[in-house]
Amino acid sequence: MAISVRPLRVAVIGAGIGGLAAAAALRRAGAQVEVYERTRALARVGAGLQLAPNATRALRGMGLLPRVRAIASRPESWCSFSGSDGSLTMRLPLGDDVEERHGAPYLHVHRSDLHEVLLGAAGDVRLGRRAVGIDQDGDGVTIRFADGTDVAADLVIGADGVHSTVREMLFGALPACFSGLVAYRGIVPAGRVPDVPLIAAKWWGQDRHLVHYWVSGGRELNFVAPVPEAAWTDESWTAEGKVGDLLDALSDFADPVRRVAGHAAALMRSALYDRDPLPSWGEGRVALLGDACHPMLPFMAQGAGMAIEDAVVLARCLDGVGPGDDAAGALGRYAATRIGRTSAIQGGSRANDFLRGVSSGLSSDEVYGYDAWTVPLSA
Repeated sequence: MAISVRPLRVAVIGAGIGGLAAAAALRRAGAQVEVYERTRALARVGAGLQLAPNATRALRGMGLLPRVRAIASRPESWCSFSGSDGSLTMRLPLGDDVEERHGAPYLHVHRSDLHEVLLGAAGDVRLGRRAVGIDQDGDGVTIRFADGTDVAADLVIGADGVHSTVREMLFGALPACFSGLVAYRGIVPAGRVPDVPLIAAKWWGQDRHLVHYWVSGGRELNFVAPVPEAAWTDESWTAEGKVGDLLDALSDFADPVRRVAGHAAALMRSALYDRDPLPSWGEGRVALLGDACHPMLPFMAQGAGMAIEDAVVLARCLDGVGPGDDAAGALGRYAATRIGRTSAIQGGSRANDFLRGVSSGLSSDEVYGYDAWTVPLSA
């Protein structure tokens, strides 16, 4: 009689884009996955996300790209403009051009729409479960929750964001760095801005900028405008912003920019944080993923892309690994494969000159051409 070997049990802490992508990819690799999320409800929060070919290629390998295409907008080009006079300074063809060049599309989505697609592929998500402790030994991991319950798993993946509790459990308090910028995020219904073309546009100022692009299948125009602020203490992603304050901050910008900002139905306002690359992403049977280990400024539009790439490489490293195998070694292989790539993107994002028409050290081909499904895994 054949002996039945149970699948690897993986607990994912955090039900954001990275956590759900990890769960979806790990399930396809045969793992038994449960996701634990501290919030009690999954509300429609956030705004737009740009999914470059490196991200959509990763999603295609998970079988999710058709569903993402159905809820996305596909821009014709990326355009950089001078914020002050509106002159075009650089144009990168997207649409058919980028898809033919890289074998995958460039798409724009509302974060909540992508979240819903990933949620459908992630399996069990347990809400209202705040992790407060992790204990591990050679055989497994026990997660303790604030409600007094605990859960046993073979591995734990901390995908709980820039203010990660799992990271703090592993390495102690490592505060993220406030960038000195606060981002206004807004959504404009299509009927209010019928003259805005189907492009991704970045209007560059000296110490601030505004990016806009279409989401929700072209029904909404998403924009984000980071502006300087001396200090910030509110960690909420949903703090209310005032249109008048944003227009004051963009007083020197060309009329098309101010017209987009002025038509916002509502504004969110949140600080932008990042951190220096971590030398280690985990310990033993616990590893980090996404913003928990490499939070980055959004200036290369790669935050979600990096988390999705992480998920794919993690699943590849754990594919075929059983409960009695060297799972900790597989997690080390995952981190070693990813750290160089994400550190480069963190640095490029901090430089904030990607696609400005000047050299940033990272070309679009280097960023968009990465294939998480075929990149060599570290020894």
